[in-house]
Amino acid sequence: MSPFLLFSICATYCTLSLWADGYDKTVGISDEESTYPFAGYKEVLGRIFKAIMETTNAVVLDIGFGTGTLTTKLYEQGCSIYGQDFSARMIALASEKMPNAHLYQGDFSKGLVEPLQNRHYDYIVATYSLHHLTDAQKSVFLTELRDHLKENGKIMIGDVAFETRKDLERCRLAAGDAWDDEEIYFVAEELRKDLPGLSFMQVSDCAGILMLDR
Repeated sequence: MSPFLLFSICATYCTLSLWADGYDKTVGISDEESTYPFAGYKEVLGRIFKAIMETTNAVVLDIGFGTGTLTTKLYEQGCSIYGQDFSARMIALASEKMPNAHLYQGDFSKGLVEPLQNRHYDYIVATYSLHHLTDAQKSVFLTELRDHLKENGKIMIGDVAFETRKDLERCRLAAGDAWDDEEIYFVAEELRKDLPGLSFMQVSDCAGILMLDR
């Protein structure tokens, strides 16, 4: 069975309740109204959660975890959580929810902080956190992260993302003045030049999940 087919099983049902609380009101409004930039947000997180739950007691690294919306749910299910975020405040908030998680402050445009470089992970996830990197930086960073996967490990990225540049431009047109020109969104077909084997699933008009195996 393909990874994307596994994602589809029960995704609609589990995401509605799983992310009913604990995320920003503005994100919620955008998601519920199916508008850029967060249309599909809950489904993206829910599908990633479901995929990780296929592995018992998974070791998970979250890049840019924020307040821990996704990782707290994983932590509660017995996953070992590691993470890196640039914000000390976010780390403090997430640590209250996950006292035994291993959370570090660091700018991921410069790569992983040293303590996280010394481990390998079943899953490395990033949700709505890497679109501040240029495409070149994305390719370099994801190549680095790939080396930190365990055998059969996966990188899973949920974000504003598209299969083609044409798809991105269609979303940009629909978003109008709401479009953020400072953010650099994922275009899967362009990233495959440096990241062969990259898989992509579109979740909404402006959100998708990118997957990269070891």
